[in-house]
Amino acid sequence: MSVPSLAAHRLQEISARTLAHYRRFAADYRAGTLDHDVSQNIDALLGAIRRTPPYRILDLGCGPGRDLVAFRARGHEAVGLDGCPEFVRMARAASGCEVWRQDLLALRLPARRFDGVFANAVLFHVPSQALLRVLGDLCATLRPDGVLLSSNPRGRNEEGWADGRYACFHDFATWRQAVESAGFSLIDHYYRPPGKPRPQQPWLATLWRKRSADFDGG
Repeated sequence: MSVPSLAAHRLQEISARTLAHYRRFAADYRAGTLDHDVSQNIDALLGAIRRTPPYRILDLGCGPGRDLVAFRARGHEAVGLDGCPEFVRMARAASGCEVWRQDLLALRLPARRFDGVFANAVLFHVPSQALLRVLGDLCATLRPDGVLLSSNPRGRNEEGWADGRYACFHDFATWRQAVESAGFSLIDHYYRPPGKPRPQQPWLATLWRKRSADFDGG
């Protein structure tokens, strides 16, 4: 994949324009995604964590808070993060969880805080040039042996603007190389939605374990 060379101000513009899209359609997005079933991804993340529950979970790009509600209902300590202020307000009201407003391209995360990071339909917005840095931030905020679940729309490594948002449509090989370079080992991958022929499964879900000096990476 040819990665665009983007100056810092261009990355800021990309983030601002993408967030502006979500701000404009926040209410529609909440209504349109409220009933989406991502329990397969939630189960995969929780099932891979090796610590004693309840778990500390970061819901990255939490949107209006649907999945925060699910994590909390299962008894876990969930924290949301989103750059869209409308989503932050919605997520706090819906879940009662702590929700941080942070730009995906300028994360400020505590070290070794979380047992799992749930990155459902969010990391495909990160320009390839910034991806390794963002993945490194997620690796650093996980405790040793922590787990990352990522689900992204897949493609043939196209990158650019799509429906008012910046998007990268990675194939599995390219995505695997990026995440492994950031300090993770692959646990599993699968395509969604389940039970469909592959051409009707536009989503690639990948499950990762943080490598560390204390653990073999699983």
